[in-house]
Amino acid sequence: MTKKIILDCDPGHDDAVAMMIAHGNPEIDLLAVTTVAANQTLTKVTRNALAVATMIGMHDVPIAAGCSRPLIEEIKVAADIHGESGLDGVVLPKPTVELEKIHAVDLIIDLIMSHPAKTITLVPTGALTNIAMAARKEPKIIDRVKEVVLMGGGYHEANASAVAEFNIKFDPEAAKIVFNAGWQVTMVGLDLTHQALATPDIVSEIKAIHTETSAFVVDLLAFFRDMYKKGQNFDAPPVHDPCAVAYVIDPTVMTTKKVPVDIELNGTLTRGMTVADFSYPIPEDCQTSVAVKLDHAKFWGLVEDALRTIG
Repeated sequence: MTKKIILDCDPGHDDAVAMMIAHGNPEIDLLAVTTVAANQTLTKVTRNALAVATMIGMHDVPIAAGCSRPLIEEIKVAADIHGESGLDGVVLPKPTVELEKIHAVDLIIDLIMSHPAKTITLVPTGALTNIAMAARKEPKIIDRVKEVVLMGGGYHEANASAVAEFNIKFDPEAAKIVFNAGWQVTMVGLDLTHQALATPDIVSEIKAIHTETSAFVVDLLAFFRDMYKKGQNFDAPPVHDPCAVAYVIDPTVMTTKKVPVDIELNGTLTRGMTVADFSYPIPEDCQTSVAVKLDHAKFWGLVEDALRTIG
């Protein structure tokens, strides 16, 4: 049976690859792509999602725009990593995929309520604003969702402050809601995604696929590499967001550990921190897990297979 997911994202270079692996893997039934402001403004990331969908021939998946700002704070985008468009460094096609008129939060709710319980996994790879709003607007979805597999946070690693990851720090109140809602949450954070490096040999393998989409990904990764080298001193860029989709496809692609996780809201220096409690014993009712170790070859194999399928 295919695995039904809703991909909630903010394309974004790695979000674009997440869209590709979700669309190109036969194990995934991609019910919708919803967009949220984070890497760039809602208008820009939504345009990017429509353009990527056009490029990969994803014409049968609804795309809906969601929240344009965090619940509390002012918007602070990641132009230092993703550029002014949110997808700098590549030439995007003019979108031929149309945007749904429904708000993303309502589309998420409608899909979850209209499908059998425990059949849909939410895969947020940006700020958690849409997911938090959906849970607040229709709390019945919490018991119906199979799992939330999110890219964000980090139990030791950080990139938006000394202790906070960008997606969580962008909207920590939303993250607090999502992590404490009562559904199963798997946090695919920086401790895991910093292992998903697009090394030169990986880029060469993608280039060798010799398709328009693979060439697009090579250009995308080249820009991403330069920005990560300049901004965070990575020799090869970590490709975060596809890791969450890969976990849904094949949980053996990474090792996870069940630990309580909560979000710090009030610390002067620690706001947005994902606080993972590794002390023992782990509570029997713990509903959060963190990703620990990546099977690098298996992960990139899934990405490359999806690119071949897309053609």
